Amino acid sequence: MSSLLISVNEGSISYPAVTVLTDVSFEINKGQHWAFIGESGSGKTSLLNIIAGNLILKKGVITRVFTDDTKNNSDFHHHIAFVSAKHHFRNLSNTSDFYYQQRYNSSDSEDALTVADYLNDIQSDDSISHYWNYDKATALLKLSTLADKQLIKLSNGETKRLMIAAALLKNPALLLLDNPLAGLDTQTRAEFNAIINQIAASGITIIMATSPYEVPEAITHIGTLKNGRFSSFSKDQFKADGLFVESSATENLDLLALLYDYPADNYTDIVRMSNVNIRYGNKLILNNINWQIKQGERWALLGPNGAGKSTLLSLINGDNPQAYANNIILFDKKRGSGESIWDIKKRTGFISPELYQYFPADSSCLQAIESGYYDTTGLFRPSDKAKAAHALQWMKMLEIAQYARQLLKNIPASAQRLCLLARAMVKSPALLILDEPCQGMDDHQISHFKALIDAICQQTNITLIYVTHYAEHIPNSISKTLKLDSGLIIGD
Repeated sequence: MSSLLISVNEGSISYPAVTVLTDVSFEINKGQHWAFIGESGSGKTSLLNIIAGNLILKKGVITRVFTDDTKNNSDFHHHIAFVSAKHHFRNLSNTSDFYYQQRYNSSDSEDALTVADYLNDIQSDDSISHYWNYDKATALLKLSTLADKQLIKLSNGETKRLMIAAALLKNPALLLLDNPLAGLDTQTRAEFNAIINQIAASGITIIMATSPYEVPEAITHIGTLKNGRFSSFSKDQFKADGLFVESSATENLDLLALLYDYPADNYTDIVRMSNVNIRYGNKLILNNINWQIKQGERWALLGPNGAGKSTLLSLINGDNPQAYANNIILFDKKRGSGESIWDIKKRTGFISPELYQYFPADSSCLQAIESGYYDTTGLFRPSDKAKAAHALQWMKMLEIAQYARQLLKNIPASAQRLCLLARAMVKSPALLILDEPCQGMDDHQISHFKALIDAICQQTNITLIYVTHYAEHIPNSISKTLKLDSGLIIGD
């Protein structure tokens, strides 16, 4: 059998009104492991989808060789496992997808498989050697202690580890990973080299889209995507420095026209939590939390995957009904004293990996942003001309105006997240909650984003809660820190 696995010959990838890649040619052989590297929107994810068979080349030819039998190679899908940026978990009856707030509603959250059930349901093709089984996959990805946890209650990082384990249980010849380190905490990222080494040693070929600064040691070849062109290097030949020359962060950002509603209403306490406990069944998620946030303070909320950060934010954002059973004050009003969830949300701008996961992507980007005025996941009323114009100005400030009329699902993942940031900002919220906002962004986008947040903080009295697993992503305006681990405050 030939050593060739994948070849692309003069391939081009296009979407409506835009060509992503032109005349791409490369070969991937057994024993090689590849990383695709490029700026946001350069086509990394599209190229993975082409290899997986989820997209079709506009022109050119792709060949996949997994067996000596040419006929069998036409049925290639069971030889490939693809870990994408979004999961596609469904409820117990397999009749519907999860929805955003489901994890916090006890009756609805029970309508989900556990980690063990989900992994045990995955069937591997009998014709493929079953090296990876439940015990090996869960041990490698540290999922054993999560076996009884329902899928909807997993953190962003826990979900990513589960998706990789699920892919391994298919025992594929080819494993495709789209930005696999996104959402993983510092310790898991540090262990990722060992994870990839074990996967490669088992005989699986790995192709991933990743940052130039997070290339595992098992990778042998680099494919760079820049200005619609593809170039390939051995890993030894590749030099990240200077390859993607990024412009410096925008200085003296002109935000005054966009922030005309500030200063926001004045409050004594944006958040005050006293001895807050959150429990699901016998599991204590948050343990005796005391936290006070004054108006204008800028906090970093830090902690490993599964520490309780998302649950803590759900109490602040009005999504968790257990807030009523605790002593929580938001915007100077105690929860349960007559305020509605909409009273909280109109004062709060919010983005998170979970919102990105569940936000409907069939509307235009401009409509998605305009929906932020109404705190709905989509625009369910006629567009308001003035509001749409204001939303477009935010898109220009975030350097994504070119996507205004495109469907949210058809633009790069990082641009989708920037649209959700614009959606959070259009209503000039008193509190801005940014949960891992820089996932998938390239160096320029991160630099520009941080400069924008710092400028907003300088020109307004906005209160900020910022969550990240990367210290270098924290804006300079952050001055306070709360650290969580296993539901406990371990430092502030």
